[in-house]
Amino acid sequence: MEDPDSEVVAHALVADLHIPKPLIFWADMMASAALGWSAFALTVAMAGSFSLSMLAAGTIAALALYRGVCFTHELAHLRRSALPGFETTWNVLFGVPLLLPSFTYLGVHQSHHSLSTYGTRDDPEYLPFASSRRLMIAFGLQSSLLLPFLMVIRFIVLSPMALAWPAMHRWLEVHASSFAMNPEYRRLVAPEMASKMRRWETAIVACWGVALLLIYRGVLPSRTLLVWLAIMVAVSLLNTVRVLGAHEYETDGHARSREGQLRDSIDTPGGWWTEGWAPVGLRYHALHHYFPGIPYHNLGYAYRRLVRKLPSASPYRESTSPSLQRSLRALYVKAKRRAASVGSTVHTPGA
Repeated sequence: MEDPDSEVVAHALVADLHIPKPLIFWADMMASAALGWSAFALTVAMAGSFSLSMLAAGTIAALALYRGVCFTHELAHLRRSALPGFETTWNVLFGVPLLLPSFTYLGVHQSHHSLSTYGTRDDPEYLPFASSRRLMIAFGLQSSLLLPFLMVIRFIVLSPMALAWPAMHRWLEVHASSFAMNPEYRRLVAPEMASKMRRWETAIVACWGVALLLIYRGVLPSRTLLVWLAIMVAVSLLNTVRVLGAHEYETDGHARSREGQLRDSIDTPGGWWTEGWAPVGLRYHALHHYFPGIPYHNLGYAYRRLVRKLPSASPYRESTSPSLQRSLRALYVKAKRRAASVGSTVHTPGA
């Protein structure tokens, strides 16, 4: 922060909020899994009716499973010793059945926080949306509608071949094993991570092979796959709008300091309903970029302390948005103005 004294005060205010509470993590994740998969099974059972009850069950399944998926963000910041067994359990409950194993995010998300790569072409989770409406729209359509199909191709079609063909697997490690929005991003894969990839890909192939066999034999209804696909599209859509409302996306291509990341990021405290589209602390995105070590269950406390104690001119207040709708509209307007400005420059006589 610009004022050194203010920075010291800010750090002191949240110094006691960096310790994760295992009971909260485990209870929250297990409850999300129980609710999500129960609602999923109920949706499959009622899928032939296309009733309001089926839609309600599907909505609950999507929201609960989306909340569970978002724990992978916490996994990227937690030390494994802080929650022994949490990553493995998360993969069993969410990563394998939803085709989003933890390795697609761990080892990737850290580059989004790095002082040397944030906002640059090496940032996996950043694109210059503030300068292009077309980029916004293209990302929205691809990320929400195509992503589930791409996941099926990656893990159900390509993984079995790659596990038997090392050269192909090495290509997938670099080009198709990251949950990233930047198409230019290429990850560096250490041998330990490559082994983890192969282990969880094997688990996915085995579990999905059994599930597909049960569907083929009629033990599971064939509509199970359609319900899975519909719910994953809903999950992808929720995550897409959340991502677009998380930053200002006004990059000049250069890396940013912690304060620079704070000023380019957005908090949307909102009401209890905000947890629907930004669960597990993700609505405090600006605060998270300045204090990435604070676990999700303490971010609300941290935000309220900082806003209450720091001056009104503090970047924390400037980084707050009243709603997701306001953030999305502001981003679109910036992109529209930028396009109009570029168009005016291009068509000016003598320019």
